[in-house]
Amino acid sequence: EVHLVESGGGSVQAGGSLRLSCAASGLDFDEYAIGWFREAPGKEREGVSCISNRDGVIYYKDSVKGRFTISSDHAKHTVYLQMNSLKPEDTAVYYCHAQSSYTLRYYWGQGTQVTVSS
Repeated sequence: EVHLVESGGGSVQAGGSLRLSCAASGLDFDEYAIGWFREAPGKEREGVSCISNRDGVIYYKDSVKGRFTISSDHAKHTVYLQMNSLKPEDTAVYYCHAQSSYTLRYYWGQGTQVTVSS
């Protein structure tokens, strides 16, 4: 059974930092691109950042470039999202997402709340 377990959410003031973790189990880690989506109240879920564990390709949403850094620890089967210079508009539930590089198979984590106050 596949599990994506997120941690690291919380509440910070604008300009602060948080690091999200997504620990994956039950899947071939190197096969999957793993990343983060977020969903703010009244808004659609949007992709924030993603890293391919197959070839290392990284994607960032334009509004987080230069502030967020994604990384992957293959030994720990964990993907991290370092979020710096947080803004109130970053407030959302952040979901870990794993997408197979070879099939249409994908998985979601349970979500973790990030709240940034001004």
